[in-house]
Amino acid sequence: MNPKSKALTSLTLAALLTVGTSNFHARAQTAPAQPARAQPAPGKPAAADDSGTIKRANPDMRQVLEKLMQLGAKPLGSQTPEETRQGPSPADADAAVLRDQGKNPAALAAATGVTKQDLTYPTAGTTQAVRIYKPSNSTGKLPVIVYIHGGGWVIADLNTYDSSPMALAKKTGAIVVSVEYRHAPEFRFPAAHDDTFAAYKWTLDNAAKFGGDPKRVAIAGESAGGNMAINVAIRARDEKIQTPLHMLLVYPVAGTDLTTPSYVKNERAIPLSKAAMDWFVKNTIQSPADLADPRLAVYAKANLAGLPPATIINAEIDPLASDGQFLADKLRAAGVKTKREVYTGVTHEFFGMDAAVAAAAKAQDFAAQELKAAFATRVSTAK
Repeated sequence: MNPKSKALTSLTLAALLTVGTSNFHARAQTAPAQPARAQPAPGKPAAADDSGTIKRANPDMRQVLEKLMQLGAKPLGSQTPEETRQGPSPADADAAVLRDQGKNPAALAAATGVTKQDLTYPTAGTTQAVRIYKPSNSTGKLPVIVYIHGGGWVIADLNTYDSSPMALAKKTGAIVVSVEYRHAPEFRFPAAHDDTFAAYKWTLDNAAKFGGDPKRVAIAGESAGGNMAINVAIRARDEKIQTPLHMLLVYPVAGTDLTTPSYVKNERAIPLSKAAMDWFVKNTIQSPADLADPRLAVYAKANLAGLPPATIINAEIDPLASDGQFLADKLRAAGVKTKREVYTGVTHEFFGMDAAVAAAAKAQDFAAQELKAAFATRVSTAK
């Protein structure tokens, strides 16, 4: 690890509040975000420096993590955003494991019976991509899930996070609208938050055009996408537009405190570590003052009253596990019906790995159950 990475490892968000703002200025975008997740280099004895990730992971998860290292991934935070976007991701490792097992990832995707259509939505004077996932045997107006992918606001794209929305479409029978957004550091906070809210409003206005029921719309997101998902619901409430029927928040980034119990226990976990979160935040915020913004410090600062019911999914081996717990506690205290499940033996990014990781299939089933129940509470009036 180079000196810069060591500095990031030791730096907490609280310390960032005392840092000058000169290092946080936005840069002009030079290229669109590409699929990426970077992790420990191959050959490094992971168990000695990974918060026990490999030893604690269950056999399914372990084979994906070991494959990730074999692919040559570097630790998140040790490269530039551009370099990181080009590196192998957990999704790449998952696909490689399936191929090692004699399975064809493309054939497995086709077997879901879910079709895909790429469209765009307007935002900030330009357009961003949306991908529509629709069960092929569906009839009538279907409920809709707006899904926001992860990547710490910096890396990844619709292709990196293809399996999660596909699985949700298959298991809920709903249309899933997976949305792209501007990435940091080229476009810093709150650009991605503004884009995803624009995508939600676009979905309400256009759902009927692609077979959706605009009165039955839920919001979902993974990691940084989970953060943006709850913020979509908060902003919809505040601006008095239709709020989502339900929030699915998968290991959401919900706070700016990197000293929580799960950050301490999983400081060097893979694929996501404390140093990685430092790096993501450093590349995302415009100034340290942003760390007190309720959109980032959700469980500490946001008004959570009047939000729709929430389902929170956490991985045991993840610095963000405490974020999920604190957020669930604050939601319940605000009167929001909330269910939370923690899946043992798995890490951040496990949710979309249902073909290789059994716990992912269970988490998806739980999420689908909660979403279907939410859709059932509102009878469709769409023609």
